[in-house]
Amino acid sequence: MREYLPLLIVGAILGVLTAVFTAAYCVIRKQKEAIGFDRNMKDGEIVRRLVKYAKPHVRAFLFVGLTMLFSIAYDVVSPLIVGRIEEMLREDFAMPVLGRWVALYAGILAVSLICSYVQAIVLQRTGQKILSAIRLELFDHIEHLSHAQLNAIPVGKLVTRVTNDTGAISMMFTNIFVTLVKNAFVVVGVLAAMLALNYELTLMILCFVPFIVLFTVIFRKFSRKAYRRVKDGTTDINTFLSEHLSGMKIIQIFNREDVKKREFDEKNRNLGRARRSQILTFAVFRPTVYMLYIASILCLLYLGGRGYIRGTSFMGQTITSGVLVSFYMYISKFYNPIQSLAEQFNWLQSAMASAEKIFTVFDMEPGIVDAPDAVELETCRGDIEFRHVWFAYEGEDWVLRDVSFKVNARETVAFVGATGSGKTTILSLICRNYDIQRGEILVDGIDVRKITLSSLRRHFGQMLQDVFLFAGTIRSNLTLREDIPDGRILEACRYVNADSFISKLAGGLDEEVRERGNNFSAGQRQLLSFARTILAEPSVMILDEATANIDTETEVLIQDSMEKMMNIGTMLIVAHRLSTIRGADRILVISRGEIVEEGTHAELLAAGGRYSELYRLQEKTESMRLGQG
Repeated sequence: MREYLPLLIVGAILGVLTAVFTAAYCVIRKQKEAIGFDRNMKDGEIVRRLVKYAKPHVRAFLFVGLTMLFSIAYDVVSPLIVGRIEEMLREDFAMPVLGRWVALYAGILAVSLICSYVQAIVLQRTGQKILSAIRLELFDHIEHLSHAQLNAIPVGKLVTRVTNDTGAISMMFTNIFVTLVKNAFVVVGVLAAMLALNYELTLMILCFVPFIVLFTVIFRKFSRKAYRRVKDGTTDINTFLSEHLSGMKIIQIFNREDVKKREFDEKNRNLGRARRSQILTFAVFRPTVYMLYIASILCLLYLGGRGYIRGTSFMGQTITSGVLVSFYMYISKFYNPIQSLAEQFNWLQSAMASAEKIFTVFDMEPGIVDAPDAVELETCRGDIEFRHVWFAYEGEDWVLRDVSFKVNARETVAFVGATGSGKTTILSLICRNYDIQRGEILVDGIDVRKITLSSLRRHFGQMLQDVFLFAGTIRSNLTLREDIPDGRILEACRYVNADSFISKLAGGLDEEVRERGNNFSAGQRQLLSFARTILAEPSVMILDEATANIDTETEVLIQDSMEKMMNIGTMLIVAHRLSTIRGADRILVISRGEIVEEGTHAELLAAGGRYSELYRLQEKTESMRLGQG
């Protein structure tokens, strides 16, 4: 019994480690139940959904599998060759025979290296195609989310999903999946070779397998939690940066740099703690796997030394020096896949966490979709009618209450009222940026919910107060990448007076537009918005606070442009300055989500109601401003 004492000591150490890790596993499970761990998707479901993206590239993966078999041959055969050389050196050495064995070894190694190279090239190309497909599909899905859904998700979070998270998934296809399959084949091949060579030593090595499986399962839970914290921390920082870098001017104006620095420092520290937790997890896992490898080597040397030195056999198996050398190499090749998994567990958990977050976005059903019986609106006269419309952004906090009105084709109707009265909401509902809770909205007599979104919005041109320009050129912002002749572009610019400043620019239509158009004034951006809308040839134009915060000179240009556009088709205007809507066919006064007055400018002034009060108050304010000036 004493001669097996070393083996018993190894077993006792493994037993203690198993007890410690199992206790830690139980603790983390209790914490998971207490805090409501946010793992909602199982690994099997994630893999199943990822396989969908690999199906179009089945041929490439089959080719990789074929080359993999040749590269695996080296791992299985090379220890046998080295063991045979060892025995030949001790018994019947002959240089020509040694040369043949060395040549065979070198040939198998060369084939394995070539196959590995080809495999890597094919996988990288395939992985990039899959990555592009996922990013494109994800971006397309985000494009179809409703305004309410987009408002609820920070931009930085969506950017992280499309960039960082898809990159982590790419690693799964180009490396992890294939490596796992290859390692599985290597383990099976090595075990088969070891059993054929000496099943006594093979059984000894298999005694360590349950511990490997147990430790892997336990650390899988720890690594998953650590990676989720890292992913959440990264998303928080990206979201914070996206918002605060865009608003840096406001931070500087109000002298809040130190406050925002402290906020960022806290998020940065949270991410640092998450990464340290992740490092600690793998700092325990990797040495544990390596310890199992060393323990199996020591057991091999112990049993091999006893069997060979004393000339004894066990279960009919005699251990020779060649068998000992071969098994030494086989143990290394048996543990290499496991150690590789330990190294790649990093990427595996990252990819799983990223995939879960991406699929969470995919699982968001667009809030506004085409009805099954939706029709294409081929042409649009511009008749618009609200019938007893009720709308709330949340719950029953009604923004519009039983609103009814009708706008005839080619009519210009303005909406006025205090901030928050529901003016902009009415315009958003017409284009179905949001869906109403009660009532009907009709365009040319058809409920907007029965019209396809693309055809509905194609006939509407929306010009908002906060004009958004993309980085690029004036031309790309006016055409939005469509192929439109320069003559038509310049004609639209002249029509809305945008040519007055474009002609003075060195680049003309090719003048650079920086992010959000910050190298142009608010008035210039508004004129470009007018030109962009005219080029789209809409049947109905929506103008939301176009003259707010505009200087007097630019306001004259915008007012002239508005008067021209009134002749194109139906126009709906939300006006801040009442003097700009005197030419409207009708004016609707909104108060607390209800229409309280309706008529022309002259009729409403004569009525002496809410509109008259607002108009006279603005006249008084304007006179005071001019007097002070």
